[in-house]
Amino acid sequence: MSKRVWKPGTFVYPIPAIMVSCGDMENSNIITVAWTGIINTNPAMVYISVRPERFSHNIIKETGEFVINLTNKDLAYATDWCGVKSGSKVDKFKEMKLTKEKANFVNCPMIKESPVSIECKVKEIKELGSHNMFIAEVLSIDATEEYFDETGAFDITKCNLIAYANGKYFELGEQVGKFGYSVKKK
Repeated sequence: MSKRVWKPGTFVYPIPAIMVSCGDMENSNIITVAWTGIINTNPAMVYISVRPERFSHNIIKETGEFVINLTNKDLAYATDWCGVKSGSKVDKFKEMKLTKEKANFVNCPMIKESPVSIECKVKEIKELGSHNMFIAEVLSIDATEEYFDETGAFDITKCNLIAYANGKYFELGEQVGKFGYSVKKK
């Protein structure tokens, strides 16, 4: 089997498809982001990359905070819709019938329907070209009660999270291993 050389581009797939909420409880917006990830453990830090011409870009730049809302199968339509409509023209919370939920550490709302909301404070903005990267410290992780088991452990498999790959959304599937299983003594 041989590999074909293809033009350089963004092809580290699959990646999370998230909805980022920003603004405040009165004037808020949602932007769908796929360029996101973890960048540090201690302190916990994440990033999102947003094009400067996007409506949410200046909101996040001015307020210095945002919420990453993980998405699941039930939120797939809203996730896509919030990624193709501009918050300068529509109220995405209203149009997608999403509920604003007060966050604990930032002023922007969380999306109540999201199984996990991650409250973030911007620490640095890197101008990279087509996108600006907002590097942020995680202030809080807010998870829906129904996804905890009887021992108090969070069971992410119950969330039905979705991912984005090459222009399509996919529901995450069957577990095929776990951290360290390849070296575990039998």
